[in-house]
Amino acid sequence: MPHVELDSVSLKFPISLFKSDYVLKDISFSLSNGDRLALIGPNGAGKSTLLRLIAGIYFPSKGAVNSSGTISALFNISLGTRRQSTGRRNMIIRNLVEGRNITEIRDKLDDMVQFADIGEYIDRPMETYSRGMAMRTVFSAATAFNPDILLIDEWIGAGDRAFRRKSEARMRELIDRSGIIVMASHHKKLTAEICDKGVYVRDGQIQFFGPIDDAWSRYLDDTAALNKQGHASAATG
Repeated sequence: MPHVELDSVSLKFPISLFKSDYVLKDISFSLSNGDRLALIGPNGAGKSTLLRLIAGIYFPSKGAVNSSGTISALFNISLGTRRQSTGRRNMIIRNLVEGRNITEIRDKLDDMVQFADIGEYIDRPMETYSRGMAMRTVFSAATAFNPDILLIDEWIGAGDRAFRRKSEARMRELIDRSGIIVMASHHKKLTAEICDKGVYVRDGQIQFFGPIDDAWSRYLDDTAALNKQGHASAATG
């Protein structure tokens, strides 16, 4: 069964040639099969960085990140794209980068091509594609497999209106079939629909972990209080 565990994780980034500082500090939580977690907080709080830690793109400066199960990260769906390669070849490359083996990719390749629905262009270099065709191709490749752990940095709506409806349905199916979801988003309604738990992050630290509605209430209350404090300081400054 899939699981994700962060044990007292901290992460340092360089802020100058001679100095580094923590962007995440002492993060701990665990998730098991069926959990749907929203990462909420202001811009720069560390939500996207936390996703990348879980994905294994970043490694903690302190503490440990442990997980079991296949991971799909939908925060850079153009990962590994080569403009000089064909759309079909890029579908293979994208999933090789995700750690899948060539046999399972080839078994899914016809489905990916059919879903992208760009006709003969699938066997032409991607540098000849319109933006819409490129988005169809990479979205199809990125969402072709059902992972144990799905990481999302905001919702992905791809392509023109017709394909957007198709991609919306595909995203919903992917979410339903994934064991664990971790989603960073600023959209309260969307996270409330998808997630049952919330982590409120501010300044690289967890301020609250618990039910999604309570996490949003804490975040919005803190934001209102900080805004009020800022207005008061400006008025007396």
